[in-house]
Amino acid sequence: MKVTVDVDCTPAEARAFLGLPDVTPIHDKYVKTMVDSFDGVGSVEQMETLFKSFSPLGDAGMRLFQQMMNVGLSGMGGKDDKK
Repeated sequence: MKVTVDVDCTPAEARAFLGLPDVTPIHDKYVKTMVDSFDGVGSVEQMETLFKSFSPLGDAGMRLFQQMMNVGLSGMGGKDDKK
């Protein structure tokens, strides 16, 4: 027997139902810190250093993200599938 249940709720309601903690204050503080730190950035090099400091895996995470972006962008460019 197969039973399917659809639940219509917001992410906040789902977290509360599953007993997960409300991390909204932490998220808000993190976003505010990010926005405040971007206000002082004046060059591309400063922006790259800032992103590396916020990256969860440091330089390795930044390289992985850069590789994913390169793969995604290379798949978009230059090809015209219409014949």
